[in-house]
Amino acid sequence: MQKGMHTDTERCVRAVQSKDARFDGWFFTAVVTTGIYCRPSCPVVPPKPQNMRFFPSAAACQQAGFRACKRCRPDTSPGSPEWNQRADLVARAMRLIADGVVDREGVPGLAARLGYSTRQIERQLLAELGAGPLALARAQRAQAARLLIETTPLPMADIAFAAGFASIRTFNDTVREVFALSPTDLRTRAPRSAPGTPGGATGALTLRLPFRAPLNPDNLFGHLAATAVPGVEEWRDGAYRRTLRMPYGHGIVSLTPQPDHIACRLTLSDLRDLTVAISRCRRMLDLDADPVAIDDQLRTDPMLAPLVDKAPGRRVPRTVDEAEFAVRAVLGQQVSTAAARTHAARLVTAHGERVDDPEGGLTHLFPAPAALASVDPESLAMPRTRRTTFTTLVRQLADDEVWLGPDSDWPETRARLLSLPGFGPWTVDVIAMRALGDPDAFLPTDLGIRRAAQELGLPSTPAALTARAAAWRPWRAYAVQYLWATDSHPINFLPV
Repeated sequence: MQKGMHTDTERCVRAVQSKDARFDGWFFTAVVTTGIYCRPSCPVVPPKPQNMRFFPSAAACQQAGFRACKRCRPDTSPGSPEWNQRADLVARAMRLIADGVVDREGVPGLAARLGYSTRQIERQLLAELGAGPLALARAQRAQAARLLIETTPLPMADIAFAAGFASIRTFNDTVREVFALSPTDLRTRAPRSAPGTPGGATGALTLRLPFRAPLNPDNLFGHLAATAVPGVEEWRDGAYRRTLRMPYGHGIVSLTPQPDHIACRLTLSDLRDLTVAISRCRRMLDLDADPVAIDDQLRTDPMLAPLVDKAPGRRVPRTVDEAEFAVRAVLGQQVSTAAARTHAARLVTAHGERVDDPEGGLTHLFPAPAALASVDPESLAMPRTRRTTFTTLVRQLADDEVWLGPDSDWPETRARLLSLPGFGPWTVDVIAMRALGDPDAFLPTDLGIRRAAQELGLPSTPAALTARAAAWRPWRAYAVQYLWATDSHPINFLPV
């Protein structure tokens, strides 16, 4: 699949006629005779091709005056894989919009983060997505509003502000325009078996996170559980749970793999963080990936093909907090998984913020860089050179000298990290892969990768393996997951 798929009319028509769910989120189909827009897999009888119009985003459909289909709920389809596999301006802007920056800082804030003028941002988004940043953020607010309307008993006024609307009137007008129903009617029509349900006294929200099939949960949840920092993360009753540091407060999320979705249970201290929390959890679990395209590319290598065929749909386990992951990557340099967890747990106990968890054993938020910048290096039970690496990193993060976030410029961030003491290619690439989200990050010096390569008959020296891996681009980070999975390490197995 490629950028601008909505312009390939013949291909889009075929996808709609076959109700192919793999294309959900890649484009949207508007029907001129009904005034609605749908996802490609909509269960209704497909319209005549001459009545179809194709758009690159739900926001573009709304801008053109179409409302969301009540059957297929196109606003809840998986996000486009483009935004997590590209590093250009539009992709970085879309990641920031998903992270709620427009709602919190406006379009000028979005432009400032990206280092461009508001006019340049608006022009590029409009050219590729058919909608500017305000319209894209508005579509995201509408989706959050619908979720809260249908899955909670909250008063509509509370929902309006939690979803990011500036006024109740704007909330009402937007819901009517996008869904052709008033907020009250939308709640009345919500099925009893809706994905989300009120969480009772705890105030938790439960919802479904969709993904493109196939999805292999083994290494995804296995990695998160095996490396979990006590107090911040845990595996409990078949779910990965962790604390979340959010723009307006904090939260706790519980994520459980199911055959056709990820069950998500969220408790937030401020509901305005709902959209951001969902976005970060989706990003951590790599749910917007296109596994068919990735696996097809990796299968072209006869040595990788059996691994892919055995367990297709592996995702890259990522993070909800890029700075946290970078710190943990340093703590994990040249030590075992258990030792890295011990180091991190000590920092959490000494410097993390306490939280209450009535449903489990979580106790803290992972310390922010500013808190870690004041740590006495002598208190760290690690070699002196790694103390220097740690203190330099947290100081740079606290001072914004190194910025790790959804808007990070990947090549620039790699260069900045490589300039820090103690940062070699392995540390930089594991941060690029799991924090920045670079789908082509590769770890040719990793011992597990070299061992797997040797067992499979692939070149095992870093230079020769890198040359062979050129054929796997731009999905080398996924090849890493398949290679790692040949080992018996707990990161590769879903906990029982």
